[in-house]
Amino acid sequence: MDRISALRNVEDALRAFEDGEMDLATTERRVATVLRTYATEFDDDPRTTYRAIGDDAVVVASSEPEARERVRTLRDVDDDVPFGLERLG
Repeated sequence: MDRISALRNVEDALRAFEDGEMDLATTERRVATVLRTYATEFDDDPRTTYRAIGDDAVVVASSEPEARERVRTLRDVDDDVPFGLERLG
């Protein structure tokens, strides 16, 4: 899914919420689904998504070492603290 499609899908979900066609919980699920789909589909791009196991940190990176560094930066994790990493895309 490209960025424009993702934005349109989020806009459609917000419009349905505003029009009373969807409740907030359904809107949140739909927007989260769009974001997860967008984040895990990188056509013709060497990057992929990784998630820190036991955490909700999901990052886009070209390699596992890069992903670990991004998680450490986002979560302010000490270099000595080990954590698992799961490839999503």
